[in-house]
Amino acid sequence: MTTKTKLKKAAETAVTVTSIKGFDSDLSCRGYKFEFGKTYTVEGNIKACENGFHACPVDEHPLSVLQYYPPTSRFAEVVQSGEMDKDGEKLASASITIGFEISISDLAARAVKWVFDRANWKDGPVATGDNEGATASGTRGAATASGTRGAATASGDQGAATASGYRGAATASGYDGRARGADGNAIFLVERDNNYKIINVWAGIVGRDGVKADTFYHLVNGKPEEV
Repeated sequence: MTTKTKLKKAAETAVTVTSIKGFDSDLSCRGYKFEFGKTYTVEGNIKACENGFHACPVDEHPLSVLQYYPPTSRFAEVVQSGEMDKDGEKLASASITIGFEISISDLAARAVKWVFDRANWKDGPVATGDNEGATASGTRGAATASGTRGAATASGDQGAATASGYRGAATASGYDGRARGADGNAIFLVERDNNYKIINVWAGIVGRDGVKADTFYHLVNGKPEEV
């Protein structure tokens, strides 16, 4: 049975999927103007990238939404239902209910939790397989994810996270942490004061807006700087 057939059968039994969706600053997307708390439905055959309401299911890496929407977008948790069609991390659905807004800081926290929940605590902070996560929580710890859609998180002081695979994500959430990635990967940086309080966050995609591939960055005064 194909993935599309399975999704259509799920729609027949009224299965819903909780996802994260990006919007323009006025909460619009692909010609639709949305409002929180409302449900929208589209007619016709549902096909990802062609017809339907698009979002990234919460079981995907939370930062995967940055592949489709820039970090300057607005984000919300939504519920998708009806006929569905999936392409990579993107899910198209016939119906969508707009839940509550998610800040970029919320995305960061979800990304850290997503990686921790899937981390291999037994074999060390290197993930080479698809969809695997690597986590380094110690001082100057290093985490590397080289597989497809891999996620690397360094949460300790001066930790370093590297995403070298395809569609990966690297998060540096500790004090003076740093992150780097291959072209097209997402990196997320957190800046903390001397009391470890978060004062700035930043997210971007390697290869855009001057972010160089395979180059470590840390956050200084809210802006990414090369290390």
